[in-house]
Amino acid sequence: MNPDLLFLFTDRIGVFVFAISGGIVAVRKEMDLFGVIVMAFLPAIGGGTLRDLILSQPVFWLEDTQTLGFAIAGGLAAFFFHRWLENFRPLRWADAIGMALFAVTGAAKAAALGHGWPVVLIMGTMTASAGGLLRDVVANEKPLLLLKSEIYATAALLGSLVYFLTSLWLGDEFLAFILGLVSAFVLRALGIIFKLSLPRSPF
Repeated sequence: MNPDLLFLFTDRIGVFVFAISGGIVAVRKEMDLFGVIVMAFLPAIGGGTLRDLILSQPVFWLEDTQTLGFAIAGGLAAFFFHRWLENFRPLRWADAIGMALFAVTGAAKAAALGHGWPVVLIMGTMTASAGGLLRDVVANEKPLLLLKSEIYATAALLGSLVYFLTSLWLGDEFLAFILGLVSAFVLRALGIIFKLSLPRSPF
């Protein structure tokens, strides 16, 4: 598959799935349809928007307005089918895929601009997780990014690192994308299956 086509396809999946997660939170808070759509936008485009602003780049959804359509579709799906979606276990895995996708795409954008590994890792992790943090803050929920018992942001960090190192050492963008995606997803999957988490302070 063409790398650009793969990037476009996977990005759409990530936006849609993350929008559903925001919409479901809004439904739980008994928000109206407008509120659900607004909440859907936060995880779907929030991380990428913050990334682009920090990198002084055009915000991605201003040039790619179809992204907004996928975010709205995710919000509508949550609004009308939330009861079914909340019991749909594969959605959790789809969220893991979305996280991995956003981590690698965020890292790739920073790397393409010539930034070094610290910025690449931060941008990848931010793209994958900052939108969810915004969602929780706006919904007045405890930030799951900081409290989640299972590994999440760490998986995004790993995926960004694997992407950067593979791209640097082998010079193959497509392979770097795939390996970064797989590594982030696998670590997240292990966190889900085995309830893995980072150590906490004993005090």
